[in-house]
Parts: sequence; structure tokens; C-alpha cells
Amino acid sequence: MSLSPRGTLVCTLVLCAITVASCSRRDSASRAVIQNKGSDTLVNVAQAWAETYKTVNPDVAIAVSGGGSGTGISALINGTVDLANASRRMKDKEIALARKNGVEPKEFIVGYDALAVFLHPNNPIDKFTIAQLADIYGENGGFESWKQFQITVPGCDSAEIVRVSRQNNSGTYAYFKKAILGKEREYKLGSRDLHGSKDVVDLVEHTPCAIGYSGLAYKTPKVKVAAIGMSDDGPFITPSVATAADRSYPIARPLIMYTRGEPKGAVKAYLDWILSDEGQRIIQEKGYAPVRAVAPKQ
Repeated sequence: MSLSPRGTLVCTLVLCAITVASCSRRDSASRAVIQNKGSDTLVNVAQAWAETYKTVNPDVAIAVSGGGSGTGISALINGTVDLANASRRMKDKEIALARKNGVEPKEFIVGYDALAVFLHPNNPIDKFTIAQLADIYGENGGFESWKQFQITVPGCDSAEIVRVSRQNNSGTYAYFKKAILGKEREYKLGSRDLHGSKDVVDLVEHTPCAIGYSGLAYKTPKVKVAAIGMSDDGPFITPSVATAADRSYPIARPLIMYTRGEPKGAVKAYLDWILSDEGQRIIQEKGYAPVRAVAPKQ
């Protein structure tokens, strides 16, 4: 079948569109543009990586945005990003949908995080078991008042436990549910579900009755973190870069980047750099654990 000149042009444009969609984009200055979206936990370090990479390869621009792990994974499935940041692993149904769309997700662990439990500094509690957290946050859980812990929290006249959580598109929300509540239990109604990790810490800082959870990198001097134990007998481990790295902290988790299939070209080069000593020093500086020991900066 022969094609008219107009038909040839249409086919050429379609081929170009397919080519652009299958790898990193290019901007008006002919630089490769890598679209990177997802986890709010990772967004700060992703922005730091993007800024530093400008000096490594000025011909590549990294466009970073947050919105939650679910948002980034959906964008990867739909083919609108090159890299999806996630603070949880993809669900089976997400992998199935990706494959239905012709996308084979490829997982890269780029660091580790200690999922911290934050308290107001006035709160005298300094440790929880997994079961206690489950009874604070989980449906049919018995803990509703700080008095049940035999404590008084200055400034918290009602003694109500104000539960601060994340919205359900958040990887942090999903990971906390899996690690603390398990597969069968749901969150208790009535928590304050916030969009971002920083929002959680800000609310806990200004609310003596509050308890919240978020990535350790968002800790400020105006909140305290609790040590966590698997049972009453302990040991109770404080979240830190070191206890995330050795996975001794009970709710340490991997931080992940997903690509559409085996990465190539500019995307592969960028991921290789993120996993290099230079890239891993940046994630360490931001309060997360690197994937391995890294050499100090010369």
C-alpha cells in the first residue's frame, strides 16, 4: 500500500511521538528532560539530586514533583514520567495494570528510611511497642486517652490522643498500615489525615495531645521521636540513619525509584549516579540511610 505525502507525514509524527514517550523528553534547549514524580518522603532528596546533577551533566534536566507514592506510580503506569519515587513497594494490582499498559516496572532501592513516630516535647512517653501503636491507630483499638498510659501531658487538658496520619495515596500511609496494623486491620476513623510529611511534624509540634508518623528526615528540634519495640521486652530502638541502615529499627523501610522497563540512556546514567558515592552522600546528608557504605567526600 502506498502512502500520500500527507500520510507519510502523519506516520512520521506518530513515530516521533512514540519515540519521545519511550525515553526521556527534550526541552527547547535540546537537553534531555527526565520527569520524576511521587513520594513526599523522597521529594526533598530528589530535588537535591536534581540540583546537583546539573553540575554533573548540564545536558540533562530533572523535573521533580511530589504528590505521594501512589501518584508517582500511577504516572509511571500511564507513561507520563520516567521515574516514580515510592516509599513503599508497588502493589500486585499496580504491577498488573502496568503490564496491561505495556509497562514492566523495574525497581531500584536508592536508600532506607526510619519511619519515625513523633510526639510533642511535653509528652513524657518515650517508647511504644508495635501492639500499642496498633491499638492507637487501628480500628477497634482501645487507646483513646493518654491517661490510659498512666501519664499527664502538660498542655493537653482533654488527655485525648490526637492521631495524625497521612492521606491514603501516600506510601508512608500504606507502609505504616502494613508494618503496624497488618493486612487485615484498617485505620481507626477520626485521625487527622494530612497531605505531606512536613505537615504531620508541624501539627505535632503545635499540638501537645498529638502523635504522628513520618519519615525521620522531617524531624525538627521542636518534636521528639519515640523508640519502638517489637514486644514489651524490647529492645526499644530509636530511629536514626544508623538503625535504618542496619534495619534494627522495627519500622525501617526501603526508598525506591521505579522505571518503565530496564532504564536506558539519560535515565540509566542518572540512576547510576544516584547509586554512586556522590549520590548516596546526598541522601545521607538529607537524613536517610544510603544503600551501602560510602566513601567520605574528598
